[in-house]
Amino acid sequence: MDDTGIFLHSVEALRLQVDRRLAELIPPPDEEPGRLGEAAHYALLAPGKRFRPLLTLLCAEAFGAPVGRALDMACAMEMVHAASLVLDDLPSMDDARLRRGRPTTHRVYGEADAILASVGLLTRAFGVIAADEGLAAEDRSALVVSLAEAVGFSGLVAGQALDLAERNRPRTVAELDALNHRKTGVLMMAAAEAGARIGGASPEARRELGEFARRLGLAFQIRDDLIDVEEGGEHVGKDVGKDAGMTTVVSALGPRAAVAAIETHLEAADEALARAGCDGRLAVFARSLFSGRKAAA
Repeated sequence: MDDTGIFLHSVEALRLQVDRRLAELIPPPDEEPGRLGEAAHYALLAPGKRFRPLLTLLCAEAFGAPVGRALDMACAMEMVHAASLVLDDLPSMDDARLRRGRPTTHRVYGEADAILASVGLLTRAFGVIAADEGLAAEDRSALVVSLAEAVGFSGLVAGQALDLAERNRPRTVAELDALNHRKTGVLMMAAAEAGARIGGASPEARRELGEFARRLGLAFQIRDDLIDVEEGGEHVGKDVGKDAGMTTVVSALGPRAAVAAIETHLEAADEALARAGCDGRLAVFARSLFSGRKAAA
């Protein structure tokens, strides 16, 4: 096994560590009333690549922090992401059937328990950060603020609202990039910058890690749009064809130019990593997410 293979094998071990810790950080499913606990476990522990928590862990590690110091913060990122997926999939939003290769949470547990589970996961994420005694109080406070901004009225929430409100309006590529950043990039930036902060990175290095994640988010969303125009939702693990009639980077540029745009973003992400003083492992991890067809949510 070459160095890249050894590194990606270690990343898989980190992913399993995240899964174990996620299960420890939420109450057992039978402790919550009705099916609320089951719905929360179903949404949070669904099979996934755990991209955002791994980004936190690897960015922390890149600046010398032990993985354990960033683990709960990483899990908080996954809780927020899982909550956002449950909400995005609701009939009032994207009305999705599949997520991560299985029926969406509201289709299994009903809309009420799905919504309550997402609220529970979201609030638990902030509680996990606030209770993390392995982090300095100043860092906990800053991380809570950063995550709140990524989720709230300038982040995920605003991005989804904008997408729903103007879904059928033609958009320029620049407008799509701004929308995709709010829908996807802000949480990736928060994940990377959180890891860098925990690792003791300088403000300048944290900003470069944020740019790395921003570019990664833009590339990720274009790839998601490419997946959407393909057939076979069960194969890719999520619904496809949901963007029919909407302007996406793929419909605006065409598939070939969209693939080129992905590569442009990934090259810019590599450059940001170099400016931050990181070695090539984060770049290897980033590019591994774009191998194969299956969505890496």
